[in-house]
Formats: sequence, structure tokens, C-alpha cells
Amino acid sequence: MDELINQVAQKTGISAEHAKTAVETVVKFLKEKLPAPLAGQLDQLIAGNASGLGDMAKNLGGLFGKSS
Repeated sequence: MDELINQVAQKTGISAEHAKTAVETVVKFLKEKLPAPLAGQLDQLIAGNASGLGDMAKNLGGLFGKSS
């Protein structure tokens, strides 16, 4: 998550502390709106584990009526 915080701070010109608050707010919002399995995969992605990206994309497709 540090990488995301740093990017937000750099691209917006806000402090790292404010960027961290912004990122945490957005992540919390997404986790509340996404189904539980996707919310868990979001945690993995933010932690830097991109191996679950394919599963997350597949599950998102299912949300929109697309079969695998």
C-alpha cells in the first residue's frame, strides 16, 4: 500500500499523511461495496500480491453477467 500512497502523494502534491488517509478511505469504500470475495482479493492486490489479479478480473466479469 505504501507504493500507492506514494503515487497519490506525488501525483496530487499532497503530503504522504493526507495521501494515506485518502487511499485508506477509498479502499474502505471499495471493500464495503464489493462482494466479500472481491474485497479479500483487493486486500491482496494492495499488499502487492498480483497473483490474484486474474481471479479478481474473472469475478468482476461475473458481476456484470459475463461468463468465464
